[in-house]
Amino acid sequence: MPILTDSSVASDWIEPDEVARPVVTYGMASNKIGTIELDLHRHAKGQIMLVQRGALSCRVEGGLWIVPPRSAVWIPGGALHAIKATGTLEGYSAFVAADIDAGLPQRCCTVAVTPLLRELLFRAARLPLFYDEGGANSRLLAVLLDEIAAAEIEDLHLPMPVDPRLRALADLMMAAPSERGSLEGWAERAGLSERTLGRLISRETGMSFGRWRQQLGGMLAVQWLADGASIQQVAADLGYESVPSFVTMFRKTLGTSPGRYMAERHAGRTAGF
Repeated sequence: MPILTDSSVASDWIEPDEVARPVVTYGMASNKIGTIELDLHRHAKGQIMLVQRGALSCRVEGGLWIVPPRSAVWIPGGALHAIKATGTLEGYSAFVAADIDAGLPQRCCTVAVTPLLRELLFRAARLPLFYDEGGANSRLLAVLLDEIAAAEIEDLHLPMPVDPRLRALADLMMAAPSERGSLEGWAERAGLSERTLGRLISRETGMSFGRWRQQLGGMLAVQWLADGASIQQVAADLGYESVPSFVTMFRKTLGTSPGRYMAERHAGRTAGF
């Protein structure tokens, strides 16, 4: 399949569910700096999306996943999802038929991408769309499925509440992440008591209000850093008075400093085009 680029036309894309192959792969590259958004949709096939360059977020019912460079998101078949990509994008997708028993994840998740998994996706994206089955191509895709199944799951997930009052509050917090209001202040904006807000957010996300807000900050930080923002800029945009305070939050959320986190994802990055 030709890699989809800025010069591709609409006819170059064929809906993966319409391709009679167990695994369908695509590559995509855009040198335009901007935003690409795909509204809510679903595929019968499961989908893995590797981000090699740029930043991608994926909303699935019940959660938000952030996908930085050298990570991937797995979306099970039938899951309703929306995608937003920013910056200059390079990415690879593989769509996997639901009847393939390869031990793939049953739920949406982000996974760390090993060099082997990355190279397999690069190679698979260059196969003809209707590749010959039963030979080398099928063996290549079988190894690809093994690597997806073995990939390490990363904690880049923000559970999203369903309660309309909490969802409205979450949207406010995501739109204005620099507001460092107290639990009392946010509860008042939602028309709830502190106790009710704390109980609802714990019931619907499995996190305390403070932990959920910290996770939100970490996810936004990853997205903005992947999009090229500096650590100082991200700290300010999240409302931190100092960079060390932001770095402390990032370490608690993702287990390492923001500089090291992004350096690991850019180290040894292979140019696909």
